[in-house]
Amino acid sequence: MNEQIPVLREVDHGTARLMPDVDRERAWLLTVDGAPQSYVDLDAPDHLEFEYARRLGHVADTAAAERAPLDVLHLGGGALSLPRYVAATRPGSRQDVVEADGGLVALVAEHLPLPDGSGVTVHTADARRWLEAAPAASADLIVGDVFGGSRVPAHLTSLTYAREIRRVLRPEGIYAANLADGAPFAFLRSQLATFAAVFPELALIAEPAVLRGRRFGNAVLVASGAPFDLPGLARRAAGDAFPARVEHGEALARLIGDAAPVADAEAVASPVPPEGAFGIG
Repeated sequence: MNEQIPVLREVDHGTARLMPDVDRERAWLLTVDGAPQSYVDLDAPDHLEFEYARRLGHVADTAAAERAPLDVLHLGGGALSLPRYVAATRPGSRQDVVEADGGLVALVAEHLPLPDGSGVTVHTADARRWLEAAPAASADLIVGDVFGGSRVPAHLTSLTYAREIRRVLRPEGIYAANLADGAPFAFLRSQLATFAAVFPELALIAEPAVLRGRRFGNAVLVASGAPFDLPGLARRAAGDAFPARVEHGEALARLIGDAAPVADAEAVASPVPPEGAFGIG
């Protein structure tokens, strides 16, 4: 039984709570303003609890040969669930994490410290500004998981942003972004159209119920300048404890429909989730 004490702290962008998991001795749930942000088991860094995090993990798993180290840029940090996962499953990886909330960075460092030699460096900065200053062709994998509360900020949704992602990725590098939307998918379709204008290879991982418009939920966008392991990704997504489907090609083109790429001046944040969509309310 976990007898750890919950932690409540005001951080830069809201109220953060670290809640212990009663079933796992050193596992914690991080929420900010009631919205779940991360789940971390310090004794099992390769455990990913949230559905979307598991799907991002599938992308990392298929980004290169098993256990081969990667250079990874994480835009958005939370409690560092995915950086811990990559460090555990791909030893020797070099990872930079960019998190805008300095108070949250300090909270996580205090209560959920990274192990020595993790290869993970955390930076307090705006994701878009950091990306624009990053060296060209410096990352094998870029993960976009930035939420202001429960919304993806507008400046991380535009064509200019997508072009910066491609510039920083290596030629065969992969971008994976956690997005959230519901029918009729105006935001999701615009994001797919935006990245399709920059990247020749595109896929979307989501639960079938979300794709059918039955509920609001997460979808992981995957983009690359070169073909990636779609069959492997599809197998992992379908065989997961939370099964998902990988859409690409004609099915994805139908979903995009007449949606247009988004310019900076037209960019908007992702929609406000309905009450209770992510355990809020």
